[in-house]
Amino acid sequence: MAENYTSPSQKIRVMTEGWAKENVFCPSCGNAICEYANNKPVADFFCEKCTEDFELKSKKDSFGTKIVDGAYSTMIERIESTKNPNFFFLNYDTKNFVVQNFLILPKHFFVPEIIEKRKPLSSNARRAGWTGCNILLSAIPESGKIFYIKDGKQEPKEKVLENWNKTLFLRDQSQSVKGWTLDVLRCVDLLKKEIFTLDEIYQFDQLLSEKHPENQNIRPKIRQQLQILRDKNFLEFLGNGRYKKT
Repeated sequence: MAENYTSPSQKIRVMTEGWAKENVFCPSCGNAICEYANNKPVADFFCEKCTEDFELKSKKDSFGTKIVDGAYSTMIERIESTKNPNFFFLNYDTKNFVVQNFLILPKHFFVPEIIEKRKPLSSNARRAGWTGCNILLSAIPESGKIFYIKDGKQEPKEKVLENWNKTLFLRDQSQSVKGWTLDVLRCVDLLKKEIFTLDEIYQFDQLLSEKHPENQNIRPKIRQQLQILRDKNFLEFLGNGRYKKT
């Protein structure tokens, strides 16, 4: 597949894109994905049935806490528009030529707060002043990381589709409301518990206050977001200030 290329990065690009085209289905409808023509500025793949767009990023080593992306200004502009694609992330092993991890980050989990601005290139660089960005994986709730393959193990197709549809309600939220919902979801993740209490979530009120300094009513806002998550069947209210992940 890559024998006509000499650059290692080009070889990897061709192989990973070829693998995705042959093996990946749309997480929204389950249909096969199609590949855009080369140099498509917005995305690499699309679904003919439901018109979702997807951009593929590949990495040899583990993903870590952040992934290098392109220009900061372009990314922020895309997030704040309707043109932002969903992101596929592929982690591969070059020794055995196998996919170790493959997941999708739905575009409705992208808010400016998860994009980190890198330092501008120095005046001696070919593109002096250009400013790139990183996608902060650590800032994205676990529900926003939908695995097709995790640690070499393939996830059932039904589970991928279910996990995708579970969070689609975020697309109907404004950026400001969505930011709050994602922050509370991240706090729920940090508890690392299936069942938790309202008082346990209140432990994060200082953290949320620092992230949202304009809000002087942090705890009522937390309760509001928990109610939204309950109404969207993301959480189950057990009574007496107790919640359960669904």
